[in-house]
Amino acid sequence: MTDEPPLRRRAAANRTGDTPHPPLIRSGGVGVDPTTGGPPSIGSEADAGPAPLTTPSEGTPQPVTTPTELAGVVARFSAGSGPVALDAERASGYRYSQRAYLVQLRRAGAGTALIDPLPLPELTTLDEAIGEAEWVLHAASQDLPCLAELGLRPRRLFDTELAARLAGFERVGLAALTEHLLGFSLEKHHSAADWSSRPLPESWLTYAALDVELLVELRDALEAELTRQGKAEWAAEEFAALVRNGARPPRVRAEPWRRTSGIHRVRGARAQARVRSLWYARDQIAARRDAAPGRVLPDSAIVAAAELDPRDEKTLLTLPGFGGRSVRRLARTWLAALDDARTLPEDALPVAPTVEGPPPPHRWAERDPVAAARLARCREVVVGIAGTHSLPPENLIAPDSVRRLAWVPPEEITDVTVAETLRGLGAREWQITLLQPDLTRALGDAPTARA
Repeated sequence: MTDEPPLRRRAAANRTGDTPHPPLIRSGGVGVDPTTGGPPSIGSEADAGPAPLTTPSEGTPQPVTTPTELAGVVARFSAGSGPVALDAERASGYRYSQRAYLVQLRRAGAGTALIDPLPLPELTTLDEAIGEAEWVLHAASQDLPCLAELGLRPRRLFDTELAARLAGFERVGLAALTEHLLGFSLEKHHSAADWSSRPLPESWLTYAALDVELLVELRDALEAELTRQGKAEWAAEEFAALVRNGARPPRVRAEPWRRTSGIHRVRGARAQARVRSLWYARDQIAARRDAAPGRVLPDSAIVAAAELDPRDEKTLLTLPGFGGRSVRRLARTWLAALDDARTLPEDALPVAPTVEGPPPPHRWAERDPVAAARLARCREVVVGIAGTHSLPPENLIAPDSVRRLAWVPPEEITDVTVAETLRGLGAREWQITLLQPDLTRALGDAPTARA
């Protein structure tokens, strides 16, 4: 046994022959030696480069698959202390659903656990064990919906990706931040794997366990940086908004077929009807198989068939995307979808969708030059204030909110009405405090002053 800090032990274990010393902690892009508080000395880890983190500190755990094993995890995490690092692996690109196929957790005093939610589709006992503890996730909005499906919902959370954006880091991926702030490199080569496959290879399980290995340490480094920059309260508001809204499933679009890649090449209502018919035929098959739609029939094949309108199997199978065996087996399904579109009455053909909210910005000058000038001034305000505070403009305020504010500003433009409009558009109080004075001036045609 040793009293050496875990990070220091991991650094030593991953550097054969190196003398153990604290990992490099970086702040604001400048290396800092945690022993001296100053710049890293010659021969320090800054010179040696990041230490590759290849093995979890307690080894790679096997996935929990039975109620008895889950009860053991619940007891461990209930007895643990401090924040809980969480992650979930989905099978995007392979499956129709966005469900979790593996859940990873880590907590001080509890270690790391990997849970297979296929035989354990309900994890409310674990949710109760975690209770009010803070969750630590990276890119929380990606994982919160699938975790909520399992009964896991945070009361408090810290999102390391969002924290890094607010702190002004250019690279906010987990591997980049772990390397930059903690001095360890993580491999991300299994990020696009088919996590629905079983059994999961040992290397994948190691990868999954490492994703939560340093999340709490990363959280602490980012919190310190946010505090140094005076942004800790901003982050707290953002995290609270994620707790309120992050578990909601994505909004279902009224006409999802219009997002078919390449549809801009399809001209005419009848041809668009063919896209729509093929899209829904594919979607039904994909949902039934629980397969990603693009694996049933690629978008490029839908567009090609919509453009040519083949009427027989021989012609259909000559088109790009229809050559695969599984696609050929469904030739009658695709031809039937095309027949349906061909026989639609004129009044059942697609019409231009009703646009909710402002038109595309490139049309503003033509449709409403005054609004276009207003938008330009508002954008200048957002970019200027974001630059002053080292924030991405989209994290200062959603671009759609700026467009809506500029297209239909309050009837009476005052500090109060602009603040209320921003609040109604979902802006947080810290954003309103920064933006409202200059946006009020921009909306009122006054010269814009930078914050």
